[in-house]
Amino acid sequence: MSALLCIVSGKAVAIAAGIFTLSWTHSVEKTEWQERWAVTPQGLVLQEARVRGSGAGMEPGANARRVDGWWVWTPDLPPLPELALAASGTTVSGWRLCDADGCRELGWLKQEPIVLRPCRGTKS
Repeated sequence: MSALLCIVSGKAVAIAAGIFTLSWTHSVEKTEWQERWAVTPQGLVLQEARVRGSGAGMEPGANARRVDGWWVWTPDLPPLPELALAASGTTVSGWRLCDADGCRELGWLKQEPIVLRPCRGTKS
């Protein structure tokens, strides 16, 4: 059984997502950014980041390499207990979360931050 990811936005929704991709369009540069995350018992682990360009606040990581038009790198970060996504309603896009079951849009409208975290009591 895959670990479960809980999406908390007023109410909790659990989805099966051992691995998921989070993507968005940068509000200033209008460039796509993607991150691949793993849900583990230790927390959320950022496995890979990729961006189509560079600019204001979106410089590729130190070990980035160019792959099919993307800057791709493996961030060196410890597992996170949770990830909070801003949902201002004023950016050019919301967040797109994709896993093996498909994709869903998060945070397109103004609302409280959306929190992603491993669901308690699940096994990986």
